Amino acid sequence: MRSAEIRIELKRLPHGEGLPMPAYGSEHAVGLDAIAAEDVTLPPGARHPVKTGIALAIPHGYEVQVRSRSGTAVRNGITCLTGTIDADYRGEIMVVLVNLGQEPFEIRRGDRIAQLVPAPVLRAAFVEVEALDETARGEGGFGSTGR
Repeated sequence: MRSAEIRIELKRLPHGEGLPMPAYGSEHAVGLDAIAAEDVTLPPGARHPVKTGIALAIPHGYEVQVRSRSGTAVRNGITCLTGTIDADYRGEIMVVLVNLGQEPFEIRRGDRIAQLVPAPVLRAAFVEVEALDETARGEGGFGSTGR
């Protein structure tokens, strides 16, 4: 069964010239690889918004989620701050990378730095009530379901 597909317009910015477009790494991949459009050295504990050299026009009713690349996270301790690109944003896509490792990490123009995951959006309408329904978990918070 083939997955649904949406059309997302991509504008290449001048410093993104010559870089590949975001692409899926395999037939069943969920995220498209985002590519760095700049060189950055990320010291341990540092974070930096890495330019991608692209801007998107995401259709109304969708978002694009920014997620870490698991291999880079495991091997080097490099992760990205998960983010959402809204349908009405037209600026450059930047990926906030964080070095959780022990060594400086070199990011080179053309490196794959994150995954872009298109997703449908549901809008919420909050309704204020006096009380919430009861559940087995109740008000159990962090770690309460793992006991």
